[in-house]
Amino acid sequence: MTATEPAPFRFFDLQVQRTRRLGPSFQRVTFTGPDLPDFHAGGRDQSLSLFLPRPGQPAPVMPPVEPGDNGRGWHAAYRALPDDVRAVMRSYTVSGQRREPEELDIDFVLHHDGPGGAGPACAWAEAARPGDRVTVLGPAVADNTAVRCRPPEDADHLLMWGDETALPAALGVLAWLPEELPAHAWLEVPHREDIPDIRLPDHTTVTWLVRDENPPSALEAIRAAQLPDAARPYGWLAGESGAMKELRRHLVRERAYDKRSVTFVGYWRKGLSEDGLRVAEAGEAAA
Repeated sequence: MTATEPAPFRFFDLQVQRTRRLGPSFQRVTFTGPDLPDFHAGGRDQSLSLFLPRPGQPAPVMPPVEPGDNGRGWHAAYRALPDDVRAVMRSYTVSGQRREPEELDIDFVLHHDGPGGAGPACAWAEAARPGDRVTVLGPAVADNTAVRCRPPEDADHLLMWGDETALPAALGVLAWLPEELPAHAWLEVPHREDIPDIRLPDHTTVTWLVRDENPPSALEAIRAAQLPDAARPYGWLAGESGAMKELRRHLVRERAYDKRSVTFVGYWRKGLSEDGLRVAEAGEAAA
């Protein structure tokens, strides 16, 4: 990055504008803030880091951030803050951004049945009220590395799988798809009422796997699918880490996908919190 190029990511202080329940498992929180004109989401599966206050705090506690810090220098200072004081950090997808008025949407999955009940982000989202403050580390340029869905220019078919944690990203990808790139998607949600009432492009085929109706597993459903002949297929997989890895092996070993043409993102792992997943992934990368 040269001195004249903007940093790809920066911190934004935002506040809740309003909330809306989207279904039994989803809560949309709409944010606003004076710096949002400088926020440039790249669409598709654009992700950001969200920093939430702990109970009793009026705003998330963050270390001082130097001007121009694009996220590289702050992390050590953040980790040095006491565990029960520093802001809760979670990764989320941008569900929508509007310019007039300046607003940003983030959809939260409401988990209540895990071993510890509702997590801190879920609890915060359900209790969020207009004026509540958060901090976001997000994109200042639209073409940024936190947009992971990047089919090769010559791709002729997209296969998608995502669970409820990946639903905002999956819908963003499907809305973005050019007409010349047909897609088959399998999307998992806990309840039928969680299926969004939206119109998808005609060149996409979506199969909803509703968990409380005992559907086949994602691997079983995709393995049994009759897919169109494609010379250069592309796969986009996101959600629970173990299921995603099974599907990636199926695409590469059984359907002969080029492994470089399968984008996979583990948003969570069974038995681990997001903090635990970060630690596990760091250990796996070091090994």
